[in-house]
Amino acid sequence: MGELNRGERLQIMLSPTELRIIDTWRFAKRMPSRAAAIRELLKRGLAAEGFTEADDGQRSKDFSVLPDKAAE
Repeated sequence: MGELNRGERLQIMLSPTELRIIDTWRFAKRMPSRAAAIRELLKRGLAAEGFTEADDGQRSKDFSVLPDKAAE
């Protein structure tokens, strides 16, 4: 089972349509909760975009979509 010690809470607002889509996906995948489904969708989406866990000490500017010179 996944790690149960989660220290951060993230609150999001969803439209009824978004919630219905997530619930439909959750039930089709037999996920135990909405939170588990959303964590899995986030993990899959980030992996599909090639993102991995940030290394310690990295700053938000390290993830800019603009080249270094353009961001300054």
